[in-house]
Amino acid sequence: MSTNREQWSSKFGFIMSSAGAAIGLGAIWKFPYVAGTSGGGAFLLMFIAFTILIGLPMLISEFIIGRGAQKEAVSAYYKLAPNSPWTITGKLGVVGCFLLLSFYSVVGGWVLIYTVLSIGGQIITPGASYPELFGTITSTPSWALLGLAAFLLINIVVITFGIQNGIEAASKYMMPLLFIFFIVLVVRALTLDGAMEGVKFFLNPDFSKITGESALYALGQSFFALAVGFSCMVTYSSYLDKKVSIPNSAGSVVIMNIIISVLAGLAIFPVVFAFGFEPAEGPGLLFMVLPAVFSQIPLGEVFLAIFLLLFLFATLTSSFSMLEIIVSAFIENGKHSRKKISWISGIVMFAAGIPAALSFSLLGDFTIFGKNIFDATDYLVSNILLPLGCLLIALFISFRMDKQLVKEEFLLGSNLSPSMYTAWSILMKVLVPVTIVVVFISTIGLI
Repeated sequence: MSTNREQWSSKFGFIMSSAGAAIGLGAIWKFPYVAGTSGGGAFLLMFIAFTILIGLPMLISEFIIGRGAQKEAVSAYYKLAPNSPWTITGKLGVVGCFLLLSFYSVVGGWVLIYTVLSIGGQIITPGASYPELFGTITSTPSWALLGLAAFLLINIVVITFGIQNGIEAASKYMMPLLFIFFIVLVVRALTLDGAMEGVKFFLNPDFSKITGESALYALGQSFFALAVGFSCMVTYSSYLDKKVSIPNSAGSVVIMNIIISVLAGLAIFPVVFAFGFEPAEGPGLLFMVLPAVFSQIPLGEVFLAIFLLLFLFATLTSSFSMLEIIVSAFIENGKHSRKKISWISGIVMFAAGIPAALSFSLLGDFTIFGKNIFDATDYLVSNILLPLGCLLIALFISFRMDKQLVKEEFLLGSNLSPSMYTAWSILMKVLVPVTIVVVFISTIGLI
């Protein structure tokens, strides 16, 4: 490995950073409302199945590509498949992360605003209407743009510090705290009157709700929640020491992600039913439910502020990976400084995020295929570009990347048997690409 290339300082730091990249809005914000609109328990089963059978092999693949090349996403494909069309895979990842971060940062801005208001004691108040508060924040242009700018500013500052001193230092302390406070939230939610109806909705599958569209949502959510498909994890694993087991690390990230997703559902749906919210409330579900939960707890405002701080951190650790793939693509050749590219990327990202930020106010009447700019970008990224990116990565590692290098990276640092490699290889060659293609075609109505 190049002596001037950064590395994670420890396996724990890498796992926490990777988990941080995976566990963010995907697990905490998006999972509950997508599950709410897609059948509850039936969606949960599909999500877990896709995560284990599709998401985990995909995560292992991105780790192998990144550490095998020891290059960030764009350069990795150039190194492993020079002078071939496969290099477009890394470029798709950068473009995809750019689009994803453009609307993700808008939600991050909402989380940041809620955190600041909560610290100031301005959310849980007598007679407060949480849906009205959410509507005010999202529909006020100045609030939306301020939140977007502040969220991206934090990203820029952390990314300028690099891998060990920036991303890793932040991730390895705050992710464990997020788990602790999530458990506190779940315990309180389950003690509310009527909470069991929410649990039944979330855990009792209604298979009549399964459609091609809900299956695609579950597949897209498994990709979105694990941060795979756009080669973010290729970039992260390019900084990984050769002594670390890739399958074991990927397994740890997947287990943590599933646990957090289930905890999110158990925290949200009991409250949804206890307080009369709609399970299909949409993107604002979490912002209306969280205050309702904490308003029922002694010192609720304090707990809400602490949880929102941790939720903000989980949101940020995911956005770090998206901005890092963009920044690292421009600094790999050593011609530009990390600090300079971080600031330029952040400013361009702010400009790109303005349409999504104003989708609920000034640009609310502008639609693309019946969706506002925010929802249209979300759909494009989660349900088209992410599956496409995963399909390209699956085909690349199965049929183009050097087989000896793939096997070596899979087995390094672990006691796994060659049969485990064979099983993973079969999944990547057959199940993963076939599932992606079938679900995608089914959704656009060709089956």
